[in-house]
Amino acid sequence: MRGVSVALDPGPIVAFVLAGALYARAVHILRRRGRRISRWQQVSWYAGLALVLAALIGPFDALADELLSAHMAQHVLIADLAAPLLLIGLRTPVLVFYLPRPVLVTLARRHRLRRVFRTLRKPLVAVPVYIGVLYAWHLGFLFEGALGNEWLHLLQHWSFVASSLLVWWAPLEPRRARVAGELWKAGHVLGARLGGMMLGMAFLAMRSPLYGDFYGDAARAYGLTPLSDQQIGGGLMMLVDLLVMLGALTFFFWRAAADSDRAEASSGAKAAAQAGTLAAR
Repeated sequence: MRGVSVALDPGPIVAFVLAGALYARAVHILRRRGRRISRWQQVSWYAGLALVLAALIGPFDALADELLSAHMAQHVLIADLAAPLLLIGLRTPVLVFYLPRPVLVTLARRHRLRRVFRTLRKPLVAVPVYIGVLYAWHLGFLFEGALGNEWLHLLQHWSFVASSLLVWWAPLEPRRARVAGELWKAGHVLGARLGGMMLGMAFLAMRSPLYGDFYGDAARAYGLTPLSDQQIGGGLMMLVDLLVMLGALTFFFWRAAADSDRAEASSGAKAAAQAGTLAAR
């Protein structure tokens, strides 16, 4: 079995430091204004950044040119796990203080860009875009092309992140201070994740390596056959999609029940106040 060497690419490290610094700056500004950001929200942001960094400069990146399963692990880390954590961490009021004011004002004035973003984040648009991006990049010529070209590989990674952020935007609603418990959100997440699971199932069901022209027999150096390497990658995709679905279903059903209880309590309090007012009269 070969040893794994980790190459410290300065690009992701610089991006990680900048993203962390901007977040810390936003939290500091809000604290000075009397707004405290919860520890869980901050932990979510930095956990998401850590997953991106682990995927792009960790052992998975070093192995991605030799093991399909390592490449799939990269995609799972940055798109399936990091993206929702980053959105949770970026929730309002951090969202409106994250970028420096000149940058935020410039973006706010780009009306056409804002319209495009509003359209893309709609549930009935975001899910097909996400599934389309996912499947397109796994076509042989695009997948192997990305492995052979650094800039194309970078585009592949960030298109996965961007499409995943679009899918999670509607159910997580980062512009609101609290996630509303609406049951359609569970179905939204379920539909998106099922698309990913179908691709993972395809990798498990195939009886010959899909990207054999690129990977060849490299997996044998790690005690795997090319087919078992592919099946591990597919199984990893299915497992993560299943866990994300279960987590989303549990959270949104629980939040819907909690919101219903709050609404009933609020309605009861209003009714009691009105009855007291009438009695006083």
